[in-house]
Amino acid sequence: MAQDNSDSFGDTAERWAEMGIGMALAGQMGRVMNQTMAESMPKPAREQGASERLYYAAIDGRQAGPFSETEIVRLIGDKKLVKETLVWHQGMAQWKQAQDVPEILRIITLSPPPLEGGTV
Repeated sequence: MAQDNSDSFGDTAERWAEMGIGMALAGQMGRVMNQTMAESMPKPAREQGASERLYYAAIDGRQAGPFSETEIVRLIGDKKLVKETLVWHQGMAQWKQAQDVPEILRIITLSPPPLEGGTV
């Protein structure tokens, strides 16, 4: 007795189509959830549009800069910026010694001391 395979083929094709639609919907839901979670996560200050503060310093008797915090660390390591160095950043009324500017003093305080004997 011959069996009609047209129904089973049709059912299989419909199942494959349903599975494809289901996977597409699941993928879309995943993307929406990821986007929603990414938007709801707090962002670091730099990503919130706050620009990095730039500093100027009186080095060798001349105004130099602007310098990022990373560059300030380098200047401290090179001994070009010490506690007595005059510094300024936007928002300050006048130049001050680095030790009197809390942001710079924090960087100076957190910088490691020089390595005794030169290099490693």
